[in-house]
Amino acid sequence: MKSLLELYTNRYNNILVPAAKGIKGLLIDYFEDFERIDRISARAKSIDRFMQKAQNEINGKPKYSDPLNQIQDQIGARIVTFYKKDVDRVSEVVLKYFRHIELTSIVPDSDAEFGYFGKHFILIIPPDVSEAEVSGCPKFFELQVKTLFQHSWSEANHDLGYKPNSDLSSEIKRKIAFTSAQAWGADEIFNDLFLRMNHIES
Repeated sequence: MKSLLELYTNRYNNILVPAAKGIKGLLIDYFEDFERIDRISARAKSIDRFMQKAQNEINGKPKYSDPLNQIQDQIGARIVTFYKKDVDRVSEVVLKYFRHIELTSIVPDSDAEFGYFGKHFILIIPPDVSEAEVSGCPKFFELQVKTLFQHSWSEANHDLGYKPNSDLSSEIKRKIAFTSAQAWGADEIFNDLFLRMNHIES
């Protein structure tokens, strides 16, 4: 019997990579004439990251009993916009063309805190993508919609390996909080300027 690593490696190379390319193509077609989009991307979850996630535990027990079918972000896509106002406009188009099973607006736990912001969708992979691949294509993919500042902050934060439960010094925690507040403030100001200069109600 093949191991999980062998099964996912085969899925990654033969199914996920082509499917991610198909999803990116669809998104580009849907947003071809949409203003103020910085980038559209889609990727298959790397083999290392999938195996790490598959081994997650909750209270000493495996989080996933069937990782190949339970992990929903084996294909992840991202749309990065200029301004916060555009996140909602992009989301409307996404909901027009895709069936969703989950929609989450990610915000910090407290209004006094800053951190990760973004809109996450779990969407059903369209038949014209999944049927083009061999049997075994996942049913869902994850789509994130973010502004440039949300994207930049989260990418840098992720690259530094920051984890909320890590044993970080007070200085590092303050610097992380400071950069997050700056990104949030820049997002707010640029969005406000865009609305005012184009006479758009918030």
